[in-house]
Amino acid sequence: MNLSLAFTRIFFAILSVFFMTTYMLSAPHRGLAENALIGVGLGAVLIVLLIGFDILFRRYNLRSFNIAIIGLFIGYLMGQALVLIFDAILDISSISISLMPQTLEVIKIALFLFGTYLGTIMTLRASDEFYVSIPFVKFAASAQKKRDLLIDSSVLSDARIIDLCATGLLDHQIILPRFVIKELYSGSESSDEHTRYKSKRCLETIKKLEALDGLGLKYHETDFPEVKDITGKILRLSRLIDGNILTADISRIQISSIEGTRVINLHSLSNALKPLTDTGEFIKIKVQRYGKEPRQGVGYLEDGTMVVINGGGNFIGEEISAQVLSVKHTTSGRMIFCNALDEDGSTDYFTDDEDHHGHDEGDHHS
Repeated sequence: MNLSLAFTRIFFAILSVFFMTTYMLSAPHRGLAENALIGVGLGAVLIVLLIGFDILFRRYNLRSFNIAIIGLFIGYLMGQALVLIFDAILDISSISISLMPQTLEVIKIALFLFGTYLGTIMTLRASDEFYVSIPFVKFAASAQKKRDLLIDSSVLSDARIIDLCATGLLDHQIILPRFVIKELYSGSESSDEHTRYKSKRCLETIKKLEALDGLGLKYHETDFPEVKDITGKILRLSRLIDGNILTADISRIQISSIEGTRVINLHSLSNALKPLTDTGEFIKIKVQRYGKEPRQGVGYLEDGTMVVINGGGNFIGEEISAQVLSVKHTTSGRMIFCNALDEDGSTDYFTDDEDHHGHDEGDHHS
């Protein structure tokens, strides 16, 4: 992708310098050397303009380009229709006699520009309807399409999204709606300190995502003014572009199940990638506090997984060896239950799995 882009830019740079130099050398004025220098300079200016437009429009996808072209075409037809109607009015009236030819030309140009502008704007505002009524705008077959991921403010407020995007797994797949950015800018000026801080942190995350090489963060301009709820807008946009939603808000998962939209939760993804611990495995764990039951201790792995150690209450602040009894999956993540080992490597604590779970159920929620 990057090599193709670099080759294309170099190719057009050579073409720009070549054609501008050739044109200037054919000019009768000045000398050959002076004309050649002017041609090279004009070619350089032209390639800078081309690359500038390339950088300016790189965040817009092919669908936006298609809608803009269709809008210009419809606007052109509307402008021509207005000019034809004006000519018909002139033919059946005496207005053309009382108006200067220059005035008539100015009126025709104004009508044509008005019709073109109005047709283009109306098309862009109704882009979602065009997406449905003109299916050939989707050039890729649905079976081969890599689904895009819409992200919301809850994901942007979680710093883990930066590490996830930096892996390259989501390159050219992340889409950020403009209405989400608009909401964040409004929140950054809120009188509520928590809202203001959270919005500013999300905006900083966006800047970091933009700086990631290869990510190709894309922005989507479609908005739904009639929908006031930001969640409703995201759900509607996901159906429009046939994409998924990446969120860290559990409530949106429940809404999406009703709407029939697929949602990927960042917390579930994080829990799925946590390292597994097998029953009977020996681990080293630092006992950080007392558990709910007598002689019970609690520690944490590096990834934050809670470890409940029977017999660990005698070793607060110490790192001890423990043997894993079981791994329990909960809504908030994983819990590991284990027994502390004696100096000789043996254990005489609980081995009954059900009894063990019941002992620390309250400790997990304390």
